[in-house]
Amino acid sequence: MAQAGRRPGQTETREVILDAARRRFAEQGYDGATVRGIAADAGVNAALLHHFFGTKQRLFAMSMNLPVDPGELVPRILDGPEDEIGERLVRAFLGLWQVPEGRAPFLAMIRSATTNEQVATMMRQFLERAVLARVAEARGVPKVRVAGIAAQMIGFALLRYVIGLPPLAAASEDEIVAMLAPVAQYYLTPDVHRPDTPRG
Repeated sequence: MAQAGRRPGQTETREVILDAARRRFAEQGYDGATVRGIAADAGVNAALLHHFFGTKQRLFAMSMNLPVDPGELVPRILDGPEDEIGERLVRAFLGLWQVPEGRAPFLAMIRSATTNEQVATMMRQFLERAVLARVAEARGVPKVRVAGIAAQMIGFALLRYVIGLPPLAAASEDEIVAMLAPVAQYYLTPDVHRPDTPRG
């Protein structure tokens, strides 16, 4: 087993850590993989891993080549009028797909998730824990709603970007926002209740 500590060459060390992280996340999912476990696999100490990557969320994003840092994305979603948070969430999500370097890794993950349960679990856990749960906690809404938002976002991405369902694939960003933002707003609004359904 490699001795924990500093390796010569920062670039080499970062790549060794990223390789170890990819393996751990693939085998154990986002929740199951630990910083200590990844550090041990890479033959470094946890402090060095934190020095390079800061947080588990950022390590995941970088190991999966995702062009997003939850530490930067979440504040952007939260910053603004309360009644527009659903729109900001949807626009932030759509923005991740607008550039090729962003779309490629997300497409790879979603395509893999359709046939690989481990990848699906890993992707869902990351989206829920690293992004949506932090938004929900800041908003004071029940955690159960986070799963609803995750299902909405992942399902939409699958239909629009992977399957290419014509109405969604051809829709403009504003049309997508008009469809999805009200639902996201519902999930992120504290103490909201569904209107009573008339009985017939």
